[in-house]
Amino acid sequence: MEHRIVGPGPYRATKLWNETVELFRARMPLRKHRCRFKSYERCFTAAEAVDWLHELLRCSQNFGPEVTRKQTVQLLKKFLKNHVIEDIKGKWGQEDFEDNRHLYRFPPSSPLKPYPKKPTCQKDVIKFPEWNDPPPSTSQENIPVRPVVMNSEMWFKRHSIAIGEVPACRLVYRRQLTEANVEEIWKSMTLAYLQKVLGLDSLEEVLDIKLVNSKFIIHNVYSVSKQGVVILDDKSKELPHWVLSAMKCLANWPNCSDLKQPMYLGFEKDVFKTIADYYGHLKEPLLTFHLFDAFVSVLGLLQKEKMAIEAFQVCCLLLPPENRRKLQLLMRMMARICLNKEMPPLCDGFGTRTLMVQTFSRCILCSKDEVDLDELLAARLVTFLMDNYQEILKVPLALQTSIEDRVAHLRRVQIKYPGADMDITLSAPSFCRQISPEEFEYQRAYGSQEPLAALLEEVITDAKLSSKEKKKKLKQFQKSYPAVYQERFPTPESEALLFPEKPKPKPQLLMWALKNPFQPFQRTRSFRM
Repeated sequence: MEHRIVGPGPYRATKLWNETVELFRARMPLRKHRCRFKSYERCFTAAEAVDWLHELLRCSQNFGPEVTRKQTVQLLKKFLKNHVIEDIKGKWGQEDFEDNRHLYRFPPSSPLKPYPKKPTCQKDVIKFPEWNDPPPSTSQENIPVRPVVMNSEMWFKRHSIAIGEVPACRLVYRRQLTEANVEEIWKSMTLAYLQKVLGLDSLEEVLDIKLVNSKFIIHNVYSVSKQGVVILDDKSKELPHWVLSAMKCLANWPNCSDLKQPMYLGFEKDVFKTIADYYGHLKEPLLTFHLFDAFVSVLGLLQKEKMAIEAFQVCCLLLPPENRRKLQLLMRMMARICLNKEMPPLCDGFGTRTLMVQTFSRCILCSKDEVDLDELLAARLVTFLMDNYQEILKVPLALQTSIEDRVAHLRRVQIKYPGADMDITLSAPSFCRQISPEEFEYQRAYGSQEPLAALLEEVITDAKLSSKEKKKKLKQFQKSYPAVYQERFPTPESEALLFPEKPKPKPQLLMWALKNPFQPFQRTRSFRM
């Protein structure tokens, strides 16, 4: 009785629905039952279906052990409505399934849900300023000048560059990025980051890119308090004061006396009911309808907790600021209530954690069609949010840094070399003017030789260099710039003049070998015996 793990991707809710239906039909035990003095073959009671399906869902890694029996009954109601099951009289189409001894059976074929076909839409290609784009209403002759000074030492350090074949460089003056340009950069890079984390080839079938508002992303990143909670510009979209006071009361329990609230038996239950009623009557879930598939797709990464948190961080940046603020305050309250051991029971039939999930899961995530496994998927998501809300509702630092670096890069002035691996960034543009091809060839041939000749003279006249070091540098220079070296030393004789040969000292006579050098040679006595 195993569920295969359905990873992130489009139509994940539909895939889970179809797989659950197939497992239920294939493995649900069927037997003979009697009802009103009549026997029915290959059927099951409602209670038996709830028992078996509840165990299947709790053991599945796609749903988890948080699934309740009540949620299982809700799923079986949808099975009956969609003709996955029918009663023994063949009736179906209504959600009147109850956890009792009523008999049900499988129809000859249970229809699987087809994958929805979304209309294909063209991708909006975002056009950013390119290197080759000239600045608007600016000619290259009028660009401000800042000369670049380079001494002979810097030239020498770059001796590996063949100066005789210097590649043509071109100054690229970045035009001013508009607010729309910056917003499009934030939108495109955020969606690209989400696509990379989910491991998808495209986001088209997960969310409608046209509905993603870049202003929401930027607001959620920068307009936050010290606690990381979004600050709204439009105060009319704030939580009502009475709801916020009720949430603070339960989140800070038992210090609600500081808020001057009346205390009586069951007071905390009434406060909780007030909060639940407000969130239960929202027109749209906090995670919005159009992001339902995106969040459900992220649920496929729960086996890789770090990646799932990162994907949830990015998805939550796409929310409207008012929704993100309400979600932050709600999750903080839910987590504090669950961790508060002094909190009285808010419901007699459920534990505090189960109550939080069942009460608020539907106002956080649900589908617009309401025929998917939205209750189970929402419970799974809310459980994960409660355990990791502090990390999930943070701004992903890696994404923010990469986008800010990209915007800063596009605002700089660049020097571009064809085929270069990187660009050299200057704080201010240098002067460039158009010249004729003849002048360019002349400058390429002779203009670069002057600093090289000065460099060569500096090496020659450097008194601090020993003859050995000077010969080594000259040999290196000759190998790198033979034309300049040949012009300075046209003949070997001219090169030899730089290092004149020192006169060799005459060998001294071995005066000590002669006892009396001015006397005629006398034969000494032999030592031979």
